[in-house]
Amino acid sequence: MDKIRNIVFDLGGVLFNVDYHATIEAFRKLGMKDFDIFYTQAAQSQLFDRLERGEMLPERFRHELRQLSGLLLYDDQIDLAWNAMLLDFPLHHLKLLEGAKAHYRLFLLSNTNEIHYPVFQEYMMKATGCNGLDHFFEKTYLSHKIGMRKPELRIFQHVLNENVLTPEETLFIDDTFGHVEGARRAGIRSVWLDLNAMKVTDLFNRHFRLRQEVQELC
Repeated sequence: MDKIRNIVFDLGGVLFNVDYHATIEAFRKLGMKDFDIFYTQAAQSQLFDRLERGEMLPERFRHELRQLSGLLLYDDQIDLAWNAMLLDFPLHHLKLLEGAKAHYRLFLLSNTNEIHYPVFQEYMMKATGCNGLDHFFEKTYLSHKIGMRKPELRIFQHVLNENVLTPEETLFIDDTFGHVEGARRAGIRSVWLDLNAMKVTDLFNRHFRLRQEVQELC
C-alpha cells in the first residue's frame, strides 16, 4: 500500500467544533418550528447547497428564508441563528496541524459560506492572532469560493489535479460519512471521523504522524 504523503482536512466538526442542533434550536426560537425538516447536517435543501457553492448571495439567502418561514425576521436575527452552530477551535488542534505539517502536505476542504466564514475568521483572530487557517495549510478550499461542495466528485478531483496529488497517497478526514464516500469515489483514501467515538487527534501519534492502524484501515 502506498505511503500517505498528503492529508486533506475538513473544517467543521473535525478541526472546528460545531453543533448543528444549536442552529436548529435557534431558528425554532425565532418561530421556525420545522427548520429541521429542510435542514440537517446530512441532507440539506437546495437553498443551503446554493449558499455553500456561492451561487446565492447572503441577501438572497435571508430573503428566501423569510419566504420559507413566513416570518418577518431581521438580517441579524437570521445570521445569529445560522451562526449558532459555530462553537470553538480547540487550540491543541493548531499544535496538531503545526506538527503534522512537518510530515505531510496539508490541505483544507470545507463546505462553508459567506455568512459563516467571516465569523470563523474573527474567532480565529481573537483566539490565535491568525486570520483563518491559511498559515497552517499549503492551500485551503472553501466551497463558496470555488463553486463546488462536498460530496461532489468534481471538488475532490479539483483538489487532486490542482496540486498534482496521487489519490492513493492522499488521506481525507471528514465527520460526514457522505463526504467520505465522495472522496473514495475519487480514489482518495479516507477516514470517517465518527465524533461519537473519536476525535481528530486520535488519528495521530505523539510525533504527529498518522497511526499505523489508520493507514492500514483507510
